[in-house]
Amino acid sequence: MATLKARAADAPPVRPFADALRDTHVRVIAEVKRASPSKGPIAPELDAADQARAYVRGGAAAISVLTEPTRFGGTLADLDAVSRAVQAPAIRKDFLVHPVQLWEARAVGASAVLLIVRALSPDELARLMDAASEAGLATLVEIRDLGELERALAVNATVIGVNNRNLETLVIDPATAPAIIPFIPASCIAVAESGMRTVDDVAPAAAAGADAILVGSAISATSDPAENVRILAGVSRRPLPRDAASARAALAR
Repeated sequence: MATLKARAADAPPVRPFADALRDTHVRVIAEVKRASPSKGPIAPELDAADQARAYVRGGAAAISVLTEPTRFGGTLADLDAVSRAVQAPAIRKDFLVHPVQLWEARAVGASAVLLIVRALSPDELARLMDAASEAGLATLVEIRDLGELERALAVNATVIGVNNRNLETLVIDPATAPAIIPFIPASCIAVAESGMRTVDDVAPAAAAGADAILVGSAISATSDPAENVRILAGVSRRPLPRDAASARAALAR
């Protein structure tokens, strides 16, 4: 840990993550993704730095980098390469369960990390939120239902992602994010994750009030990632703010 903290002091600077996700249009967190458990190989020869540069040319607000090697074909070296190649904030996307993994991320230039509520006990989630703050990292706190939203808000999460994919079955339900996002307070950034390939796929999340989307497989596999990001980044956001109280009242009815 001491070695990682020393390396973190010399790492590329943290870039503002939440600020990058606010705009009049849906912002795109573009993912560097070589493979997945559900699809198998997607782009096994993908160069992380080149891919990130293409995403940024297309208007990506942030770059998600998968660092899990066994099922996703990622490495910390990918995160290092991306953080040095582009000025957009880089987020470490992995199954993060221990503070040492957060310091690993900061040591190679990450600006943010993914924390999956379903994968962590309440105490573990709180401990990792504290560790992220100590490391100077932003967090993308991932949920899938209203109970997990309550847990995210209890640890003062400010960027909350709703995953359309059920991590136990790997099945994508595109209605999940549009159903949950209206309950996320307007003071938070709401991110829709998984299963979005086209503008039509993004539209329901945008209509529900999503600030951003996280897209991986669809743009990692394409021959023109910059153009694909540009198309998805052109979706207008809902002009009205999210209202959690109204959403709860509507649900009760």
